[in-house]
Amino acid sequence: MSLRSGDPEEIGGYPVEARLGSGGMGTVFLGRTASGRPVAIKLIHQQFADDDEFRIRFRQEVAAARRVSGAFTAAVVDADPEGPHPWMATSYIEGPTLAQRIARRGPIGGAELRSLAIGLAEALRDIHRADVVHRDLKPSNVVLSPEGPRVIDFGISRAADQQTLTMTGRVIGTPPFMSPEQLQNPRGVGPSSDVFSLATLLVYASTGQGPFDADSPYMTAYQVVHEPPALGDVPHALRTAVEPCLTKDPAARPSVDELLVRLRDLPADLEVASGGGRTRDTRTQHHLSRDTGGGRDTGRGHDTRGSHDTSGASSGAPSGTASEKASGAGAGTDGAHAAPSPALTRPRRRWRPVLAAVAAIAVLGVGLALVSRSDDSSDAKQDDKGRNVAATSPALPDGFRPWRQSVPAGTAKIPDEVRCLPHGDSVYCGGGGSVATRVRVADGKRLWTVGGPGVPVQDTSLAGLADSGRTVVGYRFAAEGSGPDEVVALDAARGKELWSAPFGARSTSVVGPGAADAAVVGSTVLTADADGTRIEGRDARSGRSLWTVPFPAGSQCAPLGAGGHAYVMCVPKAQLTAGLARRATVRGVDPVSGEPGRAVTLDGPVQPLGAKGGQLVLVRQRAGEEVGVVVYDAVLRLDAARGKVTTARLPKAYGGSPLLVGDAVYFTEQSGRVSAVDAGSGRLRWARHTGVEGAAGPSAGPGALYFGSSGGRVAALAPRDGRRLWSTDPKVNGDGSLRTGPRVAFVGRVAVVSGSGNLLYAFDTAKPPKSG
Repeated sequence: MSLRSGDPEEIGGYPVEARLGSGGMGTVFLGRTASGRPVAIKLIHQQFADDDEFRIRFRQEVAAARRVSGAFTAAVVDADPEGPHPWMATSYIEGPTLAQRIARRGPIGGAELRSLAIGLAEALRDIHRADVVHRDLKPSNVVLSPEGPRVIDFGISRAADQQTLTMTGRVIGTPPFMSPEQLQNPRGVGPSSDVFSLATLLVYASTGQGPFDADSPYMTAYQVVHEPPALGDVPHALRTAVEPCLTKDPAARPSVDELLVRLRDLPADLEVASGGGRTRDTRTQHHLSRDTGGGRDTGRGHDTRGSHDTSGASSGAPSGTASEKASGAGAGTDGAHAAPSPALTRPRRRWRPVLAAVAAIAVLGVGLALVSRSDDSSDAKQDDKGRNVAATSPALPDGFRPWRQSVPAGTAKIPDEVRCLPHGDSVYCGGGGSVATRVRVADGKRLWTVGGPGVPVQDTSLAGLADSGRTVVGYRFAAEGSGPDEVVALDAARGKELWSAPFGARSTSVVGPGAADAAVVGSTVLTADADGTRIEGRDARSGRSLWTVPFPAGSQCAPLGAGGHAYVMCVPKAQLTAGLARRATVRGVDPVSGEPGRAVTLDGPVQPLGAKGGQLVLVRQRAGEEVGVVVYDAVLRLDAARGKVTTARLPKAYGGSPLLVGDAVYFTEQSGRVSAVDAGSGRLRWARHTGVEGAAGPSAGPGALYFGSSGGRVAALAPRDGRRLWSTDPKVNGDGSLRTGPRVAFVGRVAVVSGSGNLLYAFDTAKPPKSG
């Protein structure tokens, strides 16, 4: 990759020849020593030079890389972590990453797989002998050199006896390859965590998929902590070796030396075997407390701390062509909708054409995860000398071209808006009169569509994706008076209906407009029954009832899903009748067994937004100066497992649509003005105008926050200060309404945008449509 204007001519006395890659924390260049030896030089972005925490982390990275420099890693040649512009130079290693190898040629087998497994175990053995815990083993951190695999990137490693940085309290890593303890207790991570990650890496190498893959980082993290690994397709001999490494208890895992003995006994002719899935046979019933006030915990507490937000990432130790990136944590979407709160709301209404221009006032946003799967599946790129280098930005699907279409409405032929969830090479969209449709991102082709019999329902799209994206869960809303509303499960590959069941569409009256009537958590679908007497948990694939939780007497309840956790939120019916729910009771619920945790009472009205750091994030509502207008004056964080509530008052009351993205709550007003507030402290970070009236969002995507209007117009703002980067022209005549949830979804660097009239279109965020 050629040098760009402003790139340095030399770093630390090493002449710079080419740019190898760039990420969130730094840029990696190809340089030369005085003797002509090639080196990879990581130069930290200037804005991080004054960040004390980053300085400490980069200093640790350099120290760790020096300690483990050897046959299985990239040796440190030189470094200056204390300089005004920190940098580190390592040996330059030719070869693709494991992620690039799998993306181009598929899973590895035979003698190649055996050699990879042994080589990685030997590398990990040497790392541990140097008293270093890597903590971020993943496909993009393994370089397949001609001499064997090399483990790189010690940006979040630490000495085995050293405490993890805790200044920001962040959990960092890549969820599909993290250990349970890394997600639950990052300060207690030891060498056995690397053994767990190595096992996930070998499963990925042999099958092309990780043992805990799911449709969002939150769901993946939940499966890592709570679910058994999916090993059906792993060759039998390899499975026998790695399965003990994937136990949840770190003390029960073999050491890397013990694992190496097992791997050396692997046959050279390893084959890929076909395997089966997992089933559940649990059907139980539990009771919520009859006291909706929830003062005392009347049931056995259940710890639901399994999934944490994972923000930040390693700075990325450079090591040659395939590994040159300074990766920061990306952003992804959480397929489970966290529902909004009871306050000052009317029951959800069905859309009629005459109502199309009515704007929603108090709305719910979908919480977004802080970390995506990183760029492990990115296609390989080449520098200007034809050598493979790691992709430094999200990839485009093969053959992608911008496209536009209108998703078919249901039999009532009344379109509205759809919302989309990404998975693999497709987006799955629901709403606008349809139950769901699958659209291939590369060319916009509809692979299947399941229509609905009724009219669209305001702000209702999909419940989510379950079973690692194998199952799509949506809604079938009947025309008024013609039958029950149903939750519907569809096979994601073909669109075939798997099962349907009636449910009570009352979540809006409990938690506010835009609330999800069904919550998808892992492989469980939670709904209120049609009679409004209990919450039901069903297996997402079969529809089999797993458990029921009766409503407390005198209460109306609704399910919530956020951050891989399931909750039940209840309010007194008497308050609903009076039109204002001043008190809400929230409980965590185990999605597999239905066992409820302790009841926590919140003074409200409150509106759930999503999850951060394993806690449910809500905003508190109060009446605005205008009749019927809701504003928000505080951010609440609920630790359901401990029954602890933390409240951060806002510097002023904000109106519009609140949405949790990463560690900030964004309040977007009808005028297009957005205010970014720290979710932990309530402090205002910045306030800007998007320039787009009725903009919904934001969605966190490549390099920006993306806001979309009902007319399909998109504005991109810089996450750091809200500066407007660019905007597009509208695509249709939108109604200008402020609606729930983001209108922009991402597959790689492709933005898929929805708007009025069931509009759906896609473009490359690196080449947005020109405005004007």
